[in-house]
Amino acid sequence: MAETAFKGTPVTLAGEIPQPGAVAPDFRLVGKDLSDVALTDYAGKTVILNVFPSIDTQVCAMSVRKFNAEIANFDNAVVICVSADLPFAHGRFCGAEGLDHVITASTFRSSDFGETYGLRIADGPLAGLMARAVLVIDGQGKVAYSQLVPDISQEPDYETALACLSNEEVLQACTASFTAEHSRSLADDGPCDDGRAGG
Repeated sequence: MAETAFKGTPVTLAGEIPQPGAVAPDFRLVGKDLSDVALTDYAGKTVILNVFPSIDTQVCAMSVRKFNAEIANFDNAVVICVSADLPFAHGRFCGAEGLDHVITASTFRSSDFGETYGLRIADGPLAGLMARAVLVIDGQGKVAYSQLVPDISQEPDYETALACLSNEEVLQACTASFTAEHSRSLADDGPCDDGRAGG
């Protein structure tokens, strides 16, 4: 099982985050209007999953604001913000903030999401919530990029995730780069090559 940290203290997760090149598991979560939100609903589009513990915390809220502002610049991509908050909390936050470019999705009916994506926190004070992570899933349903943020109290790497949306060529390059396990399959300093192998 994977590990992350919360304010420097290690915490264990229930599984492993999907790695670039893998087929992204489908899911069925709950939108702020209580409708189903499934990965298959967005087939053919690039999907960013912004996963976090709770929208009622500062860093999580900042990530939703940031992705809401940035995703408006891309035509064939969506951001799904996933947490264990009730849909009403998602609706309240997005309504108060005027955020209408992101999709929110609650895991409250879908306990298997945390296990399937390896992001449910298994111990510590946040046990049962989701760890902080970002995944980019291409239009064919494959993971192009994944980051398990090393400490839940930190923001994710927005720049690298968003760089994968530049165009289809760059998206494919992201997948190649992050499955290479530290090898430089792209030119140094390519748009998605930071020397990491995903999370």
